[in-house]
Amino acid sequence: MSLTRKSNTPQSSRSTSHLIGSLSRGLKAAVPTMDRRTFLKRSGVGVGAGIAASQLSFVQKAVAEPSKAMLDGKGKIEVKRSICTHCSVGCAVDATVENGVWVRQDPVFDSPINMGAHCAKGAALREHGHGDYRLRYPMKLVDGKYQRISWDQALTEITAQMKSIREKYSPDAMFFIGSSKHNNEQAYLLRKWVSFFGTNNTDHQARICHSTTVAGVANTWGYGAMTNSYNDMMNAKAALYIGSNAAEAHPVSMLMLLHAKENGCKVIVVDPRYTRTAAKSDQFIRIRSGTDIPFLFGMLYHIFKNGWEDKKYINDRVYGMEEIRKEVMEKWTPASVEEACGVPEAQVYQAAKTMAMNRPSTVVWCMGQTQHTIGNAIVRASCILQLALGNVGKSGGGTNIFRGHDNVQGATDVGPNPDSLPGYYGLAAGSWKHFATVWGVDYEWIKGRYAPDMMEKSGTTVSRWVDAVLEKNDMIDQQTNVKGLFFWGHAPNSQTRGLDMKRAMDKLDLLVVVDPYPSATAAMAAMPAAEGQKVNKNRNVYLLPAATQFETCGSATASNRSLQWREKVIDPLFESVPDHVIMQAFADRLGFGEELSKNYKMLNSKFAGKQWKEPQIEDILREINRSCWTIGYTGQTPERLKAHMRMVATFDPKTLKSRGGVDPVTGYDTTGDYYGLPWPCYGTAAIKHPGSPNLYDTSKSVMEGGGNFRANFGVEREGKSLLAEDGSYSKGSAITTGYPEFDHVLVKKLGWWDQLTDDEKKLAEGKNWKTDLSGGIQRVVMKNGCHPFGNAKARAIVWNFPDAIPIHREALYSTNAPMMRKYPTTADRKNFWRLPTLYKTLQDQNLNEKLYEKFPIILTSGRLVEYEGGGDETRSNPWLAELQQENFVEINPQAAADRGIKNWDYVWVKSPTGAKIKVRALVTERVDQGTAFVPFHFAGWWQGENIRKYYPEGAAPVVQGEAVNTATTYGYDMVTMMQETKTTMCQIEKFA
Repeated sequence: MSLTRKSNTPQSSRSTSHLIGSLSRGLKAAVPTMDRRTFLKRSGVGVGAGIAASQLSFVQKAVAEPSKAMLDGKGKIEVKRSICTHCSVGCAVDATVENGVWVRQDPVFDSPINMGAHCAKGAALREHGHGDYRLRYPMKLVDGKYQRISWDQALTEITAQMKSIREKYSPDAMFFIGSSKHNNEQAYLLRKWVSFFGTNNTDHQARICHSTTVAGVANTWGYGAMTNSYNDMMNAKAALYIGSNAAEAHPVSMLMLLHAKENGCKVIVVDPRYTRTAAKSDQFIRIRSGTDIPFLFGMLYHIFKNGWEDKKYINDRVYGMEEIRKEVMEKWTPASVEEACGVPEAQVYQAAKTMAMNRPSTVVWCMGQTQHTIGNAIVRASCILQLALGNVGKSGGGTNIFRGHDNVQGATDVGPNPDSLPGYYGLAAGSWKHFATVWGVDYEWIKGRYAPDMMEKSGTTVSRWVDAVLEKNDMIDQQTNVKGLFFWGHAPNSQTRGLDMKRAMDKLDLLVVVDPYPSATAAMAAMPAAEGQKVNKNRNVYLLPAATQFETCGSATASNRSLQWREKVIDPLFESVPDHVIMQAFADRLGFGEELSKNYKMLNSKFAGKQWKEPQIEDILREINRSCWTIGYTGQTPERLKAHMRMVATFDPKTLKSRGGVDPVTGYDTTGDYYGLPWPCYGTAAIKHPGSPNLYDTSKSVMEGGGNFRANFGVEREGKSLLAEDGSYSKGSAITTGYPEFDHVLVKKLGWWDQLTDDEKKLAEGKNWKTDLSGGIQRVVMKNGCHPFGNAKARAIVWNFPDAIPIHREALYSTNAPMMRKYPTTADRKNFWRLPTLYKTLQDQNLNEKLYEKFPIILTSGRLVEYEGGGDETRSNPWLAELQQENFVEINPQAAADRGIKNWDYVWVKSPTGAKIKVRALVTERVDQGTAFVPFHFAGWWQGENIRKYYPEGAAPVVQGEAVNTATTYGYDMVTMMQETKTTMCQIEKFA
């Protein structure tokens, strides 16, 4: 398919008048005159609006114009309710299916999350389900070309090679990259599947988007997630967006901000670029990339100086703020702040005053904050700002952390993490024994699946799998290098150091790609090796067609922690198979199929023309409900979630609380529930916890969704209490001071033990609130108005992190030599997530070789509204592909003039890694002279060459382009191994 640009002006700077004109002409051609009634009838706005209790699952059978099939008595039209598979807002969509074919879609107007809105990506979902550019059948790379094979051949050959690698080397010689696109049940099952294979070498997309958020926020006050919700932002009186371009990355979320603005909310946007979000701001502040801590602490300087902090809140609920105050007042004076981040005092003061004088005020961040070598510290600086203002646990306040993919929150919560089991249970023996009990398998059997001493050791991260392959073996903290790799729903172009990734792919013994779209992985694997390199002659590469989320059912967790249930819209197309079915097929051949699915009803389902064993999705969720007590994934049963999807109209869009209503199918009364039962939804479903809309909110009782900060860090430190002060407690609590997390001992001491039933006592004996499978401890504790995880102070100082107080450290590839000398990085680290990690070595090299002079422009990356993630799915959608047909670099007019570059010229963006990418130049003042921006959704070009020919036939995206991460450099967060993408360096030259 060929696409032509509508004008010579680049899409991102064009007027939309021609689009409106085209639409107008199209409507006139189709309908010469049309009144409102006719328009509504023909557009199908009323489809699915009614609810009939006797019909359907979520919504009524559609009322539509009769087709010939219907008139013949053979037609069948249904409306299936699903959730958009792109960003984390969680927009609901109704899909009209006629005789098994998805023929139209409508946004769900009653959804309290999207209220009838869709962005460009959401509006094009039908094409994702019926895409022409999908991987259609299993394939194997043979002599540089992909050849079709059968599922039986693929499964047999792959499992034989997995067994061989496991036996010859160790289970840790395999690495499994999971997906933030899997539903919760598939993500959970993959972590279980990998555990039974015998390794913790598993990870997924969250590592390289919000792992620093999870670590930083969880270590501040208990849970590593968005504290409030998109909807709750309507209650904010001020909003600080820092490192978030929500207008493009999370477009529907902007509805909430615009509602807030109508009520007087003041909006501040802090970013190196002037973004579409900045266009909606009252104050735009341009900072030098990577200097968030100086800016945030500069705000705190003015807050402390003027006495704007919430002193009582800090006294009652925060540990260590005095040390923060000392750090801020001594080190981050206005002069130091301006020197570091380039923002004059007046702008910093105004931002601080706006946030302080307009409370509750909220802070929003995304990957602009997280993707740095000091991402964990930047995140904590934002948390500290909100603690100082007393904004956490308040409606309209909080830290609204917008996640990326549709289920990256859920996949993080219950899925494949290298350092935890589902529910953030660690890797200690107690956690393994808890899950062994839930899974119904022997703990010693699981232990025997692992190499000696590896069961309780965190695995390698997805950001570093490349080094697990390439690094010298004696430098890796496992028996051997990684030899085999699964890309199970993950895009390689979303990761840094593209040249090294290609080398690592070439060195593997086994590479398996499981995806509806084969992604850039397929093309990179088929490309010839770079000059001087060679491909492992024994390497085998397989492509397996997974079904999309529209071809299965299951739950997905939006960024606000609400779970929503997707109906299956259509049967899997071509020879695609749902991911959980593929997992079961592998498990059967690897010898642990019975153990994997012993708690699930097994369906005999037909996919790709043959019968498969399919674990029932609802049963997997029920197992999550039985196991993940830590984060409150226990109350969201399939029945409650499905009832919520049917009863969306009963939930208030501002509070997410049900106005009351009984589900006509099950009789379930939603009264008091919050939409999607946002976790934590504690206890069993029987006690009907409503979910927690705003975390840590002491103004509500625990059974109304309220709470307090988690007691997860001990009771005392250095003679100071870590528990909340007297009089600080959530509404209705029987204990009116701070208290630790609950276990059987504390429950007995309080005299509450006899409130448990006899059966509960048997299971709760010797347990705590996280491991009591009866739920009795949680039930009784909440009956007495207390929170199962205790009542403590948030930590402004995180003493178990490398920098207990957030410290600004310059990026390894900073372009500012004086700042690198004044704010140096940390020392190199050994055996960190099984690998050595370089810091000082590379920054010293930058200084000594004056790389900052050769590559003087900061290179940063981010999202476009048209595409999502690695882009293969959305760039394979013709409707979206037409909107942005080429990748580009934003370059300031002065920087372009200095290089003889004109708008839309081809240019080379060159990196100190030796990589170069060929893109268009978008000359714009959105960026300053020292900054360049490239979107990260593109792949399919490789250093100037279009590599379409290396994709499987018929499965290349409509649009190809250079991946910015071909050129990005080394750099990883000191806590989580988050990759550095926002502050690296480049040189831009006119293409010749």
